[in-house]
Amino acid sequence: MLRCGTGYDVHRLVPGRPLILGGITIPYEKGPLGHSDGDALCHAIADALLGACALGDIGEHFPDSDETYAGFNSLRFLEQIREKLLDAGFAVQNIDSTIILQAPKVAEYIPGMRQRIADALQCELSSISVKATTEEGLGLTGSNEAVACQAVCTVNQVEGTE
Repeated sequence: MLRCGTGYDVHRLVPGRPLILGGITIPYEKGPLGHSDGDALCHAIADALLGACALGDIGEHFPDSDETYAGFNSLRFLEQIREKLLDAGFAVQNIDSTIILQAPKVAEYIPGMRQRIADALQCELSSISVKATTEEGLGLTGSNEAVACQAVCTVNQVEGTE
């Protein structure tokens, strides 16, 4: 059985925070405001995976009211979500994601993001797609006030579970 899920996350960009996407720190003057490290890419992927298995959302499992997750590395969210998926009888089939960000350009960092996400989820690199786009100066991301990410995933039922 295959299931699919979608995820979306957006964070305001502010001075004094590192810009972390897909577990990679990208040199830039602003970073995402958030309780954890603000990695909107990992957060969108997390919600897509949880949604595919009807396991709720990232806020339910890792609430921003819990100080345990203050400054938390979002790749660790993905590691823990992988375990939750396995416990529910599912494994990652593939992930397709998009970073929506006016600046900085992130294309050179995408191979590293893909690898870190694949490592966190213990899946094949070929199962992870990360793309980036701008919004041509429109909206919150286009005016460089925010970073947004979206993800879609498929998971399959692990053989021998129902």
